[in-house]
Amino acid sequence: MNRTLGILIGVIVVILIIFGIFINPYNGMVNRSQNTSKMWSNVETQYQRRSDLYSTVIATIKGSAKFEQSTLTAVIEARSKATSITVDASKLTPESIQQFQQAQDGFKSSFGRLMAVAEQYPELQTTAAFRDFQTQQEGTENRITKARTDFNDAVNDYNSYIMTFPHNIVSNMYGFTAKGYFKANAGTETVPKVSF
Repeated sequence: MNRTLGILIGVIVVILIIFGIFINPYNGMVNRSQNTSKMWSNVETQYQRRSDLYSTVIATIKGSAKFEQSTLTAVIEARSKATSITVDASKLTPESIQQFQQAQDGFKSSFGRLMAVAEQYPELQTTAAFRDFQTQQEGTENRITKARTDFNDAVNDYNSYIMTFPHNIVSNMYGFTAKGYFKANAGTETVPKVSF
């Protein structure tokens, strides 16, 4: 009877050890990976919102027969490139995040040039679509910033979890790898010089 009880306790201890070392960390990695994918989806949703919003004002500007067509064409091409870059949520490598970010930054930059040229067309600025766009633009950019911050927080949680001992043993066994972050653009750490 005592021997059977000893064997039963030994089996239970072994099961608890296996659960603690392998199963529980594995489930934690899966949950964190899924959260990171969800946050990535939120980032994509906000960038899609920006693209849709910008498309509205691009269509409005396109209707202005006198508008500078080369600037408009550059924006349309940048938008096309930005929307063609897709990142597989299961492969959020630093390189894929950087490629996505560069395409989005290119679109935003070319759109900024378009808006600077639009300032020269007072009849365009009086249209309801253009005024609506200006009202919604700041909120859209704030949502993108928030989604990127939430994504980076989820990536930090995931990466920290898979890299700490003993989770790193399990992550290596099952192929969990670090995910990439959104980073500030090169040069943004330097304060611009302002002279009057």
